[in-house]
Amino acid sequence: MSHFTRRDLAGLAASGVAAAAFVASALPAEARQGNMDHAINALREARRALQAATPNKGGHRERAIDLIDRAIEQVREGIAWANRR
Repeated sequence: MSHFTRRDLAGLAASGVAAAAFVASALPAEARQGNMDHAINALREARRALQAATPNKGGHRERAIDLIDRAIEQVREGIAWANRR
């Protein structure tokens, strides 16, 4: 089983948010959906890894999970927004 440091968890969460934001802003609407779906899947995988980690991380593990949940919601909102255009 993998062991994550606080730095790993924070970097993982930040990377997911940054990747989702980059994908949302860099690609045309018709190409964006597949990449946005990929971003959601990557964020969900990161969430599963964090949930599998031991919970004794001073609250940082839980905060990273929350940030990933918020990133997933932002990606979903981006997909919905693009679909309205």
